[in-house]
Order: sequence, then structure tokens, then C-alpha cells
Amino acid sequence: MTTATSKTPQSPPPNGAGNGEATEPLPRDYADLACLYEITRELASSADLRVCLAKILAILSRQKGLNNGAVTIINPLTGQIETEVAHGITVEARKKGTYRIGEGITGRVVASGAPIVVPRISEEPLFLDRTSARRSRGEELSFICVPIRRGPDTIGALSVDREYREGEEFEQDLRFLTILSGLVAQTVKRVQLVNQEQQRLEQENSQLRRELSEKYRVSSILSNSSRMQEVLEMIHRVAASNATVLLRGESGTGKSMVARAVHHNSKRAAGPFITVNCSALPETLLESELFGHERGAFTGAHETRKGRFELAEGGTLFLDEIGELSTAVQVKLLSVVQDREFQRVGGSRPLKCDVRLITATNKDLEKAVAEGTFREDLYYRLNVFPIYLPPLRERRTDILLLAEFFLEKFASENDKNIRRISTPAIDLLTQYHWPGNVRELQNCLERAVLICDEDTIKSYHLPPTLQSSDSLREVSPSSFTAAVESFERELIIDALKKTDGNQTRAAALLETSLRIINYKIKKYAIEPRRYRVAAKSSA
Repeated sequence: MTTATSKTPQSPPPNGAGNGEATEPLPRDYADLACLYEITRELASSADLRVCLAKILAILSRQKGLNNGAVTIINPLTGQIETEVAHGITVEARKKGTYRIGEGITGRVVASGAPIVVPRISEEPLFLDRTSARRSRGEELSFICVPIRRGPDTIGALSVDREYREGEEFEQDLRFLTILSGLVAQTVKRVQLVNQEQQRLEQENSQLRRELSEKYRVSSILSNSSRMQEVLEMIHRVAASNATVLLRGESGTGKSMVARAVHHNSKRAAGPFITVNCSALPETLLESELFGHERGAFTGAHETRKGRFELAEGGTLFLDEIGELSTAVQVKLLSVVQDREFQRVGGSRPLKCDVRLITATNKDLEKAVAEGTFREDLYYRLNVFPIYLPPLRERRTDILLLAEFFLEKFASENDKNIRRISTPAIDLLTQYHWPGNVRELQNCLERAVLICDEDTIKSYHLPPTLQSSDSLREVSPSSFTAAVESFERELIIDALKKTDGNQTRAAALLETSLRIINYKIKKYAIEPRRYRVAAKSSA
């Protein structure tokens, strides 16, 4: 057994360098360069570490006669040296090639970080041959093993066999394998970094999926009203089925969010959720968008394109504004709903589809059917499980709940320390009739947050439409006395909010006596307990 020193053997002077005479490079040098070139190409192109190393060992065997090549790597979990890849050895034999650090020739190379050459393995007692790949052949072989280093650390070893030749030197083979081990170490590092990045992206993707699922859980739809509780109950009932759902309601009531909630609480949650707004595209484009088209089906169709039904395979297709479909598209959609198959534009072959259909509209479909603008047979196919979403003016108990949610959301997004909404502003929000429903309320709070420079949203931060007399329904004009009482009540409530319901501190904040505060609290039927922290946290 020979332990190689760290000194690198000197290569022959190229082209007569040093003696002034031109000399031809040795043929073996050419073979080494050609082999390294091919190995480098494999290392640069492969992303699978095991496949890459297997190809390298095959190249060593084919081009240089270095057989039974093996790459062993330290397992960070067990601390043992395990055979990662081996050429010309069975899987069962490779699994036997496990060593402790310091055990056998491979273990000593990893422990010392220095290469070892065994000129004749039949005469070396430390050569364990755990895989039995040499002794079974009865050949006289030499064994060369070099460390694989990453910086100052040895992470494994590269070993090969060579036909035994009496008196032959091993310096050139050692030099070649040492260079190769450095390339392998760099590849191991690169592939591990790629794998780590891929794992990170997969974890992020999984996290985003969990957050998306959490966002569209039925319980995450904010509501206190009995009307919306009925809607949530219907979502629970229909989500697990494959029934076609028709969402009815005015624009801005949250039909798209309910559609997503149905999908993410269904058996198809892992599948795609594809949305198409039927009113956003002209008839000629909508048909191609829904069903796809074949190459050459019309001018500009340079290639075959999948439609939304194909993209939603195994998941859910949400058709918003279904009442805007033309009669021609309605006929094709009816065929899909009935037979679960369709044809691409310009195609002749029917395609099967497994898609759950959810549709939505703010139109009166019954009136459209009576007028002949919407097919009656399609209407009954879509109206399997209708869900009606009430307008915001019919669920006024949700207005403050939603307003506080949007306040927190937009204050966080814009890095503003806005903590609450003043009582007059709340009155304006609850008295307004909200023709734009939840979407209008969301836009209103976003605007208020952007223009507010205080810690409280005041009435003058709200849009002018909320403050005009025309925007309030059945609100009688206040007398002077009523206006003063309303102002006093607001001041006391604001003070109680700031002092967590403490009446003594509220009186000091308002620079008045506790007796007067208590009198006003009783007069205006204010409940200080509602503004205590403990009451809020337990609510």
C-alpha cells in the first residue's frame, strides 16, 4: 500500500519549454485531456447527481481502462461512508459497500484526506472488498483511491481499479483522478444547491397552497348576518359534491370568493381553478377561449391551443357573468354540460372533460328566458344548486365587521398606524345603501386609509357620496339638541375606547369630573364594559 504525498507530480514540459527543443506531447496526455473534456461536458449538463456520476465512471472504464469505479459519500445522518454510485457492480453489492471512517482503504482516505494506492490488492490485508467485485473475478488488480474535498473538509472518495502491471508508476493516474475528484466535488455542491433551492420552492409552493386554502375556507368569509349564515350553510352542503352551482346576486356581493370557497372545500381542491369572465370577451374570441382551437381554424391560428375547459381538467371552471353569453356559445355550452364533451374550434374530434362547473350572474335569468335571450334548457342545466348572495344593504350587521377587516388589511399594506373608525364614520357606513356592495365598501376603506394621517378614520376621510343627504335613506335631520347629544356621546365613547373602558381615566382625559361622566354614560345608555380589553379578547 502506498500513501501518496500532497506534492503534485511535475508534468512533461510542453513543446520543449525549458530546453528550447520541440517535443511531442505524450499520447497518454492527449487521452487524459480528451477524457476530461467529455467528463466536463457531462458534469455541466446533468442535474441528476447519481446519473451524472454513473456516466463519469462509465467514461473512465471505456476510455482509460479504470474499472469498478465507485464514488462514496459520507452520510451526514449516520456518519458512515456509503457507496453513492458504482460502475459494473450490482445494486445489492453496492448496498454492501458501507464503511466507517478509518475502516479499510476507503475509510482511511476519507479520514486522512490523502490518496492511497494499492499496487496489488491480493497482497493488501486492509483491502476489504465489501462488494466482492474483485475476488470473484480472480484478476490481479491495482486499486487507486483519492479523497473528494469541499474546501478543507473531505466529503467522500473516488476509487478505481486498474490492471496490475509489474513496476508501473501511478503518479499520472493519481494526478488525473485528483483533478477529477475536484470536479466531482464542485458538481456535488452545485447539485445540492439546486436541490436545496428546489426544496425551498416546493416548500414555498406548499405554504402558498395552504394559505390559499385557508383564505378561501368557508369559515374565513366574514359575516354576522343570518342571511349570510344561510349562504355558508349551503356552501358546506354543496362543496363535497360535483353538482353545478349557480351564484345569483348583485355585482360586488362576493360571488367569485364564494366560487373559490366551494372549489377549495371540495374534493377537487388540488386541481386547477380557472376563471372566465364571459362579458369581457367578444363572441368570436370567447368560443375559442372556452373550447380552444385547432391549428388553421381561423386567420392567426398558427398552432393548436387548449381552451379553458381543458385547462380546468380535474378541477373547477368558474364562468362569471354567464347571462352575457351569446346564443351560439350557449348551444355549445349546453352540449358540454349535458355530455361532458366538446370540440375545439375547427376540430372534428370530440374531447371528454372532467370539470366541475360554477357559474355566476347578476342578471334576471328568468326574465332573459322569457324574452328568449337565454336558452331555457341551459338555464335548467345550470340552475341545479342556486345560491343567492344578499346585497350589503340587506346584511347591515356585516358592514362594521367588514369595514374593520379592510381597515386592518389596508393599514398593514400601507404601513399606517390606523387603529379604529370613529363613531360618526361608523354611522355613515351603516346608513349608506351601498349600491356597489362589498366591493364598494372595500374601495371606500382603501381610500380612507390612504388619505388618513391620524390613528382614527373620521367621517371626513370617507367619500363625499357617503356624506351627502341623498346617500342616506330615511335619516331625519337632527335638531341642535340632538346634534349636541350626538357629539357628547361620541366624545365619551372615544375616551372610553382610549382608556379601555376606565371611566375615571376617561373623565381625566376629557378634563371633567367622574360624576358628570357617569351621568352622561347613564343618559346616553353607554356600556363601558364593551370597551374593556378583556371584554374584547373574550368576545
